[in-house]
Amino acid sequence: MPTLREAIRYWFKLGLISFGGPAGQIAIMHRELVEKRKWISESHFLHALNFCMLLPGPEAQQLATYLGWRLHGWRGGVAAGALFVLPSALLLFCLGWLYMAGGHLPWLAAIFHGLLPAVIAVIAVAVLRIGGKALRSAALWCLSALSFASIYLFGISFVFIIVAAALAGWIGHRIFPEQFPSGKSHGAADHDDEAGFLVLPPVPRASWKRTLKICAICILLWILPVIGLGLWLGWGSTPVAQGVFFSKAALVTFGGAYAVLPYVAQQAVENYQWLSHAQMMSGLALAETTPGPLIIVLEFVGFVGGWQNPGKFSPLAGATIGAAITLWTTFLPCFLFVFLGAPFVERLRDLPRLGACLTAITAAVVGVILNLGVIFAKHALWPESDGHLDVFVVTLAAVAFIAMWRFKLPFTWILTACAALGLVGGWLGFA
Repeated sequence: MPTLREAIRYWFKLGLISFGGPAGQIAIMHRELVEKRKWISESHFLHALNFCMLLPGPEAQQLATYLGWRLHGWRGGVAAGALFVLPSALLLFCLGWLYMAGGHLPWLAAIFHGLLPAVIAVIAVAVLRIGGKALRSAALWCLSALSFASIYLFGISFVFIIVAAALAGWIGHRIFPEQFPSGKSHGAADHDDEAGFLVLPPVPRASWKRTLKICAICILLWILPVIGLGLWLGWGSTPVAQGVFFSKAALVTFGGAYAVLPYVAQQAVENYQWLSHAQMMSGLALAETTPGPLIIVLEFVGFVGGWQNPGKFSPLAGATIGAAITLWTTFLPCFLFVFLGAPFVERLRDLPRLGACLTAITAAVVGVILNLGVIFAKHALWPESDGHLDVFVVTLAAVAFIAMWRFKLPFTWILTACAALGLVGGWLGFA
């Protein structure tokens, strides 16, 4: 079992290299925690992923929180969730300041451009590896394909896809149990799956006392800063409005950042007028090229809103308060959802019918990850600025994929090499 200090070092490293949105981040965690370090077994990882996909909020950050909790209790969960966000939050804060101050960073854009191929490659590897282990029957393959087609071709809500997959698993296990296996309840196969991995600490018992304690602590931590800002700056101030609005947004972010961004953009731009449409799109572009969850773009919204509505403060001070309260109310609920539900979900692994539901959800999630990867690759290979195929990204992505899939090179090496090549390519005019 790794010590908490060792785990913290890893979670901080993850926060620095977690590029590529949820698909890339899940792929990185799977490669490091399951394949390389063997801290988490395949079945535990997929079970955690299923649970986090059902929660509102950034699924990759919640997955890190869940796995940190599973390894080291609430301390590990807090460390994993916070360090997953902290590096990207600090970087986006600096980029937001440079953006509002009129600065330009062509060299940084070149580095981020070089990171795109590495992210495409790691997503492709993850889909192949996770899919190869999770899709254990023809029915699960079909379910995964239907999931991808539903969300990519027809835009069906992620929530409906997951509910339909769970229903298919519930009914399918009763009629065709060999096509919809129940996971851990099958015994030997699952013990083989966990052979060679760490023996995780026992799960705390779910109880009313624990539930009420977690709710009280997390909800108080959630609302007290907003109340404090109201008493300090007035209830009609911009930071208070941001705290209330992003608290509500945190409860409806099902299906990833792209599902909630249109709602946030409409309210922040048209209703509250914290920023313009052009600034919103610039913030999204900055968030796309930084590590961490894409929903971190909300920090940029809070930053610009505070900068342009500073009240009695300087623009930078107002922006700092806006960014801080936005981050707090966006991500603190994630810890509440994970810590509250995790013990209950761990118990579900022992129930055959519910295990089959989670197996089916896993198959659907493979299709969802593929959808996210295709969307990311599409934007990376055919940038909206010119609409032409980016040969640099195509070539480097193919090389990176071969390096990881065929030669098993560490992802950090690939990431560093791609960043350096992106910088060189930018200087030479190739990237």
